[in-house]
Amino acid sequence: MNVTFREARREDVPVIVAMLADDALGAAREGTDLAPYLAAFDAMQEEGGNHLIVGEEDGRIVATYQLTFISGLSLSAARRAQIESVRVASDVRGAGLGAEMMRDAEARARAAGCSLLQLTTNKSRDRAHAFYERIGFTASHIGFKRSLD
Repeated sequence: MNVTFREARREDVPVIVAMLADDALGAAREGTDLAPYLAAFDAMQEEGGNHLIVGEEDGRIVATYQLTFISGLSLSAARRAQIESVRVASDVRGAGLGAEMMRDAEARARAAGCSLLQLTTNKSRDRAHAFYERIGFTASHIGFKRSLD
């Protein structure tokens, strides 16, 4: 595949949302009203360290992820890059695009002065867990979430 990674544009949001909804977990939690997604995209653009990235091949978006840079005091004041919302279009999964996407995220994180690349993934995504371990991530922590709704 010949994929180019770039910052997402507002007009990309419908395709990104469709990718987020294109699995059992996403289908149950993503909505059809684009207004909140567009508002969230606009808010992300206002935040300097919050980036929505898309992978494009021949004008078609085939992958996406969110990368957020976080400054902190722990680990000797390490700057982190947090990866979220990783998706690859269903018809191109298994072609190595996920590894390309993670290389892109790592390059962006290094360029932003980060010394740690971290991500969370749903406990039920066994294939994703195996993929992340295969490309060098370590399952080092247990994550918790609490809904504020």
